[in-house]
Amino acid sequence: MLIGKAEIRSLIPHAGTMCLLDGVMAWDATSIVCVSATHRDITNPLRRQGRLAALHAFEYGAQAAAVHGGLLARAAGQEAPPAFLAALRDARLHVTHLDAIEDTLEVTANWLLGDIGNVIYQTRISVAARILAQARITIITRPEVAR
Repeated sequence: MLIGKAEIRSLIPHAGTMCLLDGVMAWDATSIVCVSATHRDITNPLRRQGRLAALHAFEYGAQAAAVHGGLLARAAGQEAPPAFLAALRDARLHVTHLDAIEDTLEVTANWLLGDIGNVIYQTRISVAARILAQARITIITRPEVAR
């Protein structure tokens, strides 16, 4: 593993159990590959009635994109601006729940367009060669709050 959970937490605003990724296996200027076993954790904050719906796979993908943006910003001597998930397109779920998946999730995010603060990624959540979820996500810089 190239990057562990502690360093991931320094790159994204997600704290405590809301930081869903366990590590970064590889990354470069246009992509990142992360891993996670938090889908099996009974304390996962996204669980409802003891289950983790597959819909939450998109949060895993968004966090991978956020980590990638944080790494790119750090490599450029900057800090990634606060941002949020603005759009989800071409979303496909191939399972109904994540909590029953026994293996570690592989979460990939591939940069398609944009810059550090406003970007579009193609994300995929899989186990081995089995795709569980995939989507294109748009992340935009959070506008300043008017004072």
